[in-house]
Amino acid sequence: MHIIGENIHIISERVKEALKARNAKFFQELAVQQVEAGAWALDINLGPRKADGTEVFPWIVEAVQAVVDAPLCFDTTNLAGMEAGLKAITKAQPIINSTSAEPERLEKVPLVAKKYNARLIALTMGKGGIPVAADERVTIALETLIPRMVEIDFPIADLIIDPLVLTVSGCQQYCPESIEAVRTLPVSWDPPPMISVGLSNVSNQVPYEHRPLINRVYLAMLMGVGLQMMIANPLDKEQNDVIRIIETRDDSTPVGRLYLKIADRIAAMEEPQMEDVDFGDPEQTAIWKTVQILLNKVIYADGYLNQ
Repeated sequence: MHIIGENIHIISERVKEALKARNAKFFQELAVQQVEAGAWALDINLGPRKADGTEVFPWIVEAVQAVVDAPLCFDTTNLAGMEAGLKAITKAQPIINSTSAEPERLEKVPLVAKKYNARLIALTMGKGGIPVAADERVTIALETLIPRMVEIDFPIADLIIDPLVLTVSGCQQYCPESIEAVRTLPVSWDPPPMISVGLSNVSNQVPYEHRPLINRVYLAMLMGVGLQMMIANPLDKEQNDVIRIIETRDDSTPVGRLYLKIADRIAAMEEPQMEDVDFGDPEQTAIWKTVQILLNKVIYADGYLNQ
């Protein structure tokens, strides 16, 4: 699993304060921590930065590149700031996060990615927003996103399709559809583009104590359909253990066997079954409840996982 580390994000108060103070050491330590924990690349999400983008993006690139060799992923709508950051890249091939199928962004952003030899994350979202059905998201990729890359001779090997994960809180009907989009996209084009998701989006607006479990269970389901890349928190050791269990087929623990069973059932286009679960084990019971939410079988409510 390629993890694009999500921890340099302007939503964090610590990141906001460090950015305001131009505290390079803070960002360097956070970059090293993520890479040492297993991050393949680092997402740099500083917001639009309309006032100072052309200064701040190269500044953070220089700070982070001084201590790690990992690819840097620019997560911003500020094209001028993004370009300034891309010009400062001297190490690994960068990533742009992201374009969509909206005409203006699809016109401009892929050209920037091509100019700077960057990989490009493309969202299956058009003018009408995010479609619910998996086949509609796949259609956006096949009929709009990929043809634009072919038009400008952008390497499909550098294209990363994101079929969009939305929160289980209020949008849980999207959760199984995203799984099916991840299953379908790699077999819909030859050569297949890479697929990535923002894993922690599935637990946005959920009480903090429930977020890690929802993320882990959804991860097992997505790995069952072949997901190999995600924007996520590489410092989450339990999440990383789920990755290890599924990648190495480690069935040495009851919980590990359940995660494997979930991944295998989803891979086979089956639903996990009650017979897979030891309901005498509170951890397995919580995993089962989470599966029901993510498959849209039980309406999500904050109190459900507390019962």
